[in-house]
Amino acid sequence: MDPFRGLGLPRIPGFGELLTLLQTQTEALAQLPRTLSDLNGAVRQLTEAVTSARETITSAQRMAERLESLVDELEEPVRALKPGLERVGRVLDDPAVDTVPETLRRIHDDLMPLIHGLRQAQTRVGSVTGLLRRRPRDGEEDDGW
Repeated sequence: MDPFRGLGLPRIPGFGELLTLLQTQTEALAQLPRTLSDLNGAVRQLTEAVTSARETITSAQRMAERLESLVDELEEPVRALKPGLERVGRVLDDPAVDTVPETLRRIHDDLMPLIHGLRQAQTRVGSVTGLLRRRPRDGEEDDGW
């Protein structure tokens, strides 16, 4: 027991405590090269990460500049299309547009047989006309035409 303990005087360490402090300090000093090596490796990795980030930022900046250039080129033509697109939108919103496929189907169903019949009639008339051209008329000689 320390006789000066309660008097406010600093305690003087004993020999055992001094050895423990020296041993702790020696172990810490022994770990210092490894700690410095680990710190050096971490700083190297950080430097590589910063370099990679810098390259990525530079690439992203170039890409952003290219995109900005493309947007500048396309902005005016797209804006010029706006009125026409709005008109087309109004036309397509018209309920009559929904009936167009059915109307086209009915026209197809109604007109295609009629067109087919007209083609057949045209073919028959062509055949008859061809026969009439080849046949000599009464009182004419056949010239071979």
